[in-house]
Amino acid sequence: MSGSEEMSKALNATTPGFPDIPSTIVRATIVQASTVYNDTPKTIGNSPFLLLFFFLRVSVKIVSNGLLEFAEKAEKFIAEAASDGAQLVVFPEAFIAGYPRGYRFGIGVGVHNEAGRDCFRRYHASAIVVPGPEVDKLAEIARKYKVYLVMGAMEKDGYTLYCTALFFSSEGRFLGKHRKVMPTSLERCIWGFGDGSTIPVYDTPLGKLGAAICWENRMPLYRTSLYGKGIELYCAPTADGSKEWQSSMMHIAIEGGCFVLSACQFCLRKDFPDHADYLFTDWYPDQHQEAIVSQGGSVIISPLGKILAGPNFESEGLITADLDLGDVARAKLYFDVVGHYSRPEIFNLTVNETPKKPVTFVSKSVKAEDDSEPQDK
Repeated sequence: MSGSEEMSKALNATTPGFPDIPSTIVRATIVQASTVYNDTPKTIGNSPFLLLFFFLRVSVKIVSNGLLEFAEKAEKFIAEAASDGAQLVVFPEAFIAGYPRGYRFGIGVGVHNEAGRDCFRRYHASAIVVPGPEVDKLAEIARKYKVYLVMGAMEKDGYTLYCTALFFSSEGRFLGKHRKVMPTSLERCIWGFGDGSTIPVYDTPLGKLGAAICWENRMPLYRTSLYGKGIELYCAPTADGSKEWQSSMMHIAIEGGCFVLSACQFCLRKDFPDHADYLFTDWYPDQHQEAIVSQGGSVIISPLGKILAGPNFESEGLITADLDLGDVARAKLYFDVVGHYSRPEIFNLTVNETPKKPVTFVSKSVKAEDDSEPQDK
């Protein structure tokens, strides 16, 4: 029996006439898979054949791996998740265009080279404009399978790349995006920094939905900004497949009193193009084409600190759980980090949500706004 079930049983036993208030149950699925690196069309997909698979499986309960082989990758997994009743589907960090694990782009202190520049050129070409045609395609896929979708993507704004989480409704509406505010380590040489204007939490029929990307989850003030917006479905797309990451996810679920859905890619060396400058991590002793270079570890954790699904360190696949949103209130009886357990007269966080642009143009034909106090006449 789960902790929430025990609590409900105890309340019914000790409180005469305790009403039976039904909870909202949301089925959520994490996609743990590798990207199709530098090939955005094959990563996203938009196959009418997949819709046939979806209806066949839902209506007749037929599962055919042969059908799936014809599909492009993201849509294949969304179709499979939806056929199993998923209402929310979450993908890993940088699933579109790819997380460039092991690549150095020819960068060293005081060193630049042509091979690195060309590697970045290809990476930039596979990134997407937001909004843009790929975003429209993802919105259509979300509508087709009637799921809320959180997709990790590399976004390009001019020639600067941003690690971004994209949000879509089950009606096929693009809700918005979150740009990673702090890239980690060498990521800072190839990615830009998001500002406070893209730290959304969306109030959806499934619950309040938002995201922190990878090691943003280690930033207490960033987490607090999400808690302050009432996040309930805390998505954590990541490239961190370490065992230690699990501790961070457990802590956030308990600290925030929210469901945590951590999605990480599972990748082999052969999922990436050959490159003479490729660097293996010390985590994996094997250095060959079949070597695991990202071991996944995707997991779903409840606000009460219970692991609902995962972690999976073995393979690509789907990680699915039914989320009882009543657990949010149950958890916050004892600890509400931005509510009754806060001390705003001592500790207070201010978040600047103003977009920060490097260049602002003011037309000569527009008179500057007068901010002075009005004069009495």
